[in-house]
Amino acid sequence: MVIPISISNDTMFPVWPFILEDFIKECNDFYGVPPRPHWVTTYYGGHDIKLILHRFGSNIIFSNGMKDPYSSGGVLENISGSVLAIKTTNGSHCLDILRAKETDPDWLVKQREIEVKIIKKWITQYYADLIAFKK
Repeated sequence: MVIPISISNDTMFPVWPFILEDFIKECNDFYGVPPRPHWVTTYYGGHDIKLILHRFGSNIIFSNGMKDPYSSGGVLENISGSVLAIKTTNGSHCLDILRAKETDPDWLVKQREIEVKIIKKWITQYYADLIAFKK
């Protein structure tokens, strides 16, 4: 699977551009197989991720810490009433799903509270729908 990530001039690391041809060669050399750059979008239909998720997705929270380099490829805005994006300026990769600690900053505590509130609402709605369906 191809995930084109590069490093720019604004980090402590040396610049490292993503070059597909080099990536293909590295995969062939290391694994003996070429990557398939378009497999994910072809298999999952992600040419327009907003359209796909709007039509077929539900009860998804995309949590984005904007300090995470992956956030540039994330879902950064709500797609529907149940496909939601939560952005935090200071967050990073998976920080909100780590075990809570007393030293967690207030913004992280608040983010987790928001996510739990959303999930509780979905679960409550599920059970309400289940009861209504059985009638």
